[in-house]
Amino acid sequence: MPDTTAVLPNLAVVGVRSALGAFRCAIEAASPQRCLTAPHIPDGDLVVLGTGKAAVAMAIVVNEYASGQVSGLVVTRYGHGLLPEETAGQIEIMEAGHPLPDDESAVAGQRLLEFAEKLGSDNTLVFLVSGGGSALSIAPLGAVTLEQKRSATDYLMRVGADIRDINCVRRHLSALKGGRLAQAAHPARVTTLAISDVPGDVISDIASGPTIPDNSTAIQAAEILTRHDYPRRDELAAVLMDSRYSSPDPEDTAFTLDSAEIIASSRISLDAAQDELESAGYAVHRLGDHLTDIARDLGRVHARLAIEFANTNLPVAILSGGETRVVVGGKAGQGGRNLEYLAGLALQLDGHENIVAIAADTDGIDGNADHAGAIVTPATLALGRESGLDLADLLNQNDTYRYFQACKLLLVTGPTRTNVNDFRLILINPLHEVDSNGC
Repeated sequence: MPDTTAVLPNLAVVGVRSALGAFRCAIEAASPQRCLTAPHIPDGDLVVLGTGKAAVAMAIVVNEYASGQVSGLVVTRYGHGLLPEETAGQIEIMEAGHPLPDDESAVAGQRLLEFAEKLGSDNTLVFLVSGGGSALSIAPLGAVTLEQKRSATDYLMRVGADIRDINCVRRHLSALKGGRLAQAAHPARVTTLAISDVPGDVISDIASGPTIPDNSTAIQAAEILTRHDYPRRDELAAVLMDSRYSSPDPEDTAFTLDSAEIIASSRISLDAAQDELESAGYAVHRLGDHLTDIARDLGRVHARLAIEFANTNLPVAILSGGETRVVVGGKAGQGGRNLEYLAGLALQLDGHENIVAIAADTDGIDGNADHAGAIVTPATLALGRESGLDLADLLNQNDTYRYFQACKLLLVTGPTRTNVNDFRLILINPLHEVDSNGC
């Protein structure tokens, strides 16, 4: 638990412990060990390919439960690979760059395609996909370069583009995504098992859908770049406007025998947290698992709602998920969307004595540092003042990490090896403690 309890009243200490307990329940509920079971796995020999922050944990489970021989390759983020005591058998593990692709991402993408192209009608491909896969494995299409894909993705992230728009652009600049990996694997049978990090749980959006064709078009991708005024969009037009590079058609009969299933999502995590909170005596007010607002603005909105509930004197929990957005102005510092959400929340709460909150990314990494998220307590603004820091000023600089670190409010979990995106919980009048050992 963040080291602030010595300066907090008992009510806030209980609230912090309860928030952390509910977060642990949410993580456990979405873990591959919990969600990926033997009935999900096809019989016989399998070729296993995968990409995403949960790919290694999923591969371990498939290797354990498969009835035949298993081989293949999965790609994950640096530091999210096998632990010393773990094995994925003959499934090779690669690590690559995130949130922006690097040279290893390009190597990984090419190798996934090479595996797929060698398959025949007697093979079964199990594709394991989770959030982060768009960056971790790439194969630039046509004359598009790695640098051009990195530039376009980075720009869209910095201007606060919706993740579905970002993935649309990625998909139509890729020889791997938008169903192209499955197309390369046919006539092999393809089973896709997914852990969803996208609001709305559209499976073709998870890692930009390497095995799932969709109805978006290259023209739509070009329009997204134009709408966000991407200055280098003309250099991508040669691919986006060339019909030779059109994505696979979802109605193509080659995909008829393929199957796909989402085995974990934000809803599953929030359900688990809600069960624990209600068991502890909280009335849960659930705002949805699909929120995509600007992070700091959403924090302010949720703070105003929390203050209204505080007047009831009843223990209330406000629970939400999704993937908020951050607009980066100029040269940014360190932070992340969950820290920006909490900064907006804390400033609006202004030290309210009966409210605590947590916001964290379920993969264990929020933004561009080592934290999953942070805690807000009644002492958050006072702790900052004691450290000579101004939260509003650092928020305007997208440098919120420095503030929460100085206040010892950061939440550091390390890689969780699942990813169902953001978990946000506000506890009002916290009188009852959640026992996460019961999750």
